[in-house]
Formats: sequence, structure tokens, C-alpha cells
Amino acid sequence: MELGKTIKRLRTEQGWSQETLAEKAYVSRQTVSNWETEKSYPDVHSLLLLSDLFGVTLDNLIKGDAEIMKQTVQNEDAKSLKGLQWLGVAGMFVLMFGVTALVEYGGEIGRLLGCVLAGVLAVVIFLAFHKMEQLKARNDIQTYREVLAFLNGETLDEIEKQQELAKRSTRKKLYIGVIVAAGAELLAAAGVLLWQILR
Repeated sequence: MELGKTIKRLRTEQGWSQETLAEKAYVSRQTVSNWETEKSYPDVHSLLLLSDLFGVTLDNLIKGDAEIMKQTVQNEDAKSLKGLQWLGVAGMFVLMFGVTALVEYGGEIGRLLGCVLAGVLAVVIFLAFHKMEQLKARNDIQTYREVLAFLNGETLDEIEKQQELAKRSTRKKLYIGVIVAAGAELLAAAGVLLWQILR
């Protein structure tokens, strides 16, 4: 990160101490020290204020750090994507086997608990996959190959990207069909169980 060095250089050029900059930026001297030693990074409001105080553009202030910040965000998104994938898979595993066991061997109470658990798991799985889709859209990744490259911190070249773009439409239709069919089956099963319990 270059921002810490840039802040220190601009502060020194102004002839300001860390205390002086801290007063002008409405932060503590320790915060300025942490920025300069790169123990912390200024928030957006502080970056705008520093840009104004030093009389430089925001671009010049964070030059060199923008690509690092982009990479950091992508790495955080990749970690979130991996976690959401595991959550979705675990939820489906529990839905298939845990709910089935409850319904099959739990008697009337097990059936009722199974229905409730199936509903909760369905919501959790839906939210996990929805968040995954948001992350994938934000990083412009959709196909399996794009996701793998993203999770490994790589990018596809233009030809590979065009090939993957062509696959997206077909896969999207297939995913929607599978989700609708699975949801309909789940609702039908829950309805049958509930009808048997109430009968």
C-alpha cells in the first residue's frame, strides 16, 4: 500500500505534525499514525477530507492503492463465495437426509418438526444462493470456469471470456428449471406431510 507514504509525504510538505493533521481531519493523532504506518486505512469520508486538505485529487491521493483495493475486495468476495457454497451444500444435505430422517422416524412430532426444518432450510439455501448470485454478478462471473478462475485469483483472456458468455444463457435457463422443479417438489412434499398430520 502506498497511501500511508503519500499521507506522510503530503503532511510533511505542508509542514504539519501528526497532531496538526489529526485536528484538521477530525481524528486522533494515533489514527494518523496508523494511516501512515499502514496499520489502518482511512474511510471514504476521511479520504475525501484528506484530498481537500492536501489540495490533491482523490485519484492522486490513492494512486497505486486502487488496484490493491480492487484485489482485496475480490479476495474477500472469493472467500464469501466459498463460504456461501459450503452453506448451500450443507443446507441441502441436511434437508435431504435430516428432514427425511425426522419425517420417517420421528412420528407425528417428527413430521411437524421436519416440515418446519424443511421450510427454514429452504429459506437459508435460497438466501445463500441469492447472495452467491449477487457476488457473481458484481464480479461478472457466471459459468463454472469463470467461478473457478475467480476463486483462484485468476482471470480469463478475452477469447475464453467470450466462450463462457455464450454458455451463460443456456445454463441460466437450466438452473431456473431445476430450482422451480425442486421448489415445487418440496412444497408438494410439505403439503402432503401437513395434510397427513392434520388428518
